[in-house]
Amino acid sequence: MTRLQWAAVAAGLALLAAMPWFADKFAVQFASKVLIFALFASSLNLLVGQAGLVSLGHAGFFGVAGYVLALASPEYDAAPLWSTLAMAVGVAALLALAIGALVVRTRGVYFLMATLAFGQMLFHLFHDGDFAGGSDGLQIFARPAGTLFGVALFDLEQYRHFHWVVLAACALVLVFLARLRASPFGRVLDGIRVNEHRMRALGFATVRYKLVAFVLAGALAGLAGYLSACQFGVVNPESLGWHQSGAVLLMVILGGMGSLTGPALGAAVWWGMELFFQGFTRHWQLPMGAVIVAVALFLPDGLAGLWRRVRPPRAVAAEASVREGAA
Repeated sequence: MTRLQWAAVAAGLALLAAMPWFADKFAVQFASKVLIFALFASSLNLLVGQAGLVSLGHAGFFGVAGYVLALASPEYDAAPLWSTLAMAVGVAALLALAIGALVVRTRGVYFLMATLAFGQMLFHLFHDGDFAGGSDGLQIFARPAGTLFGVALFDLEQYRHFHWVVLAACALVLVFLARLRASPFGRVLDGIRVNEHRMRALGFATVRYKLVAFVLAGALAGLAGYLSACQFGVVNPESLGWHQSGAVLLMVILGGMGSLTGPALGAAVWWGMELFFQGFTRHWQLPMGAVIVAVALFLPDGLAGLWRRVRPPRAVAAEASVREGAA
């Protein structure tokens, strides 16, 4: 991204950080939900936008992490934040490793169908299993305690503190993904997306690179699922279903695949449209779907692609020359 884009991102983060001081509780909680799904969409964008792997089972890692928190939490007491967070993200990463070891050897529609199949397996495991509360799911009566060595760093029961924790997690993940994209590993993923056969001919073990990307994406989705379970205090099988995977994939497409900030923009517009259209009609999915179709038809690069259209041609050419020089 350019310096101007980074400045815009920094301004947006600063505005979100100050939001709890001037906005009401509903607005702050809504912003926290958008940030969580921005993190979720960014994790999928690592697969779809950078490695070219379209997954319809990504919600499995999101939902499993929430179930880990629910199962590890005492019935009426707060669970320790750091241990349950590490456990949830670790389980999501290990699950991604196990599934990824099988599915990354496929390509195209076969990869999509394989991830869909594993996602539905996870859905029915938790939907039909008594250990997970069946179709009703599980409740989390108290948010995890943010203490370290006996010192309370923050109180997640306060919506302001929770918002700042979610915002900090999103900022750290954004920086991590930016560094990852600029690293040799990110360049190889770009090459795999463009032409995997050529990358293999150059000597790169493309299956290993895709597997690492799959595990990283699963771990980040687990982080988003953990935070979502903290916010809503309930987990159910719907969080693992293909509908959830399809929704987050549409967020990525809406914002712009391959763009660093596109998934966050897509998540914000997705939830904003839902809130807006629900105020007008009970058939809010119809106008919302029309907007998504229009974006897919007329903005192939998503909403983030509008930046390139409004920029002067000289600036676009200069940015392209910088990217070529870096490559």
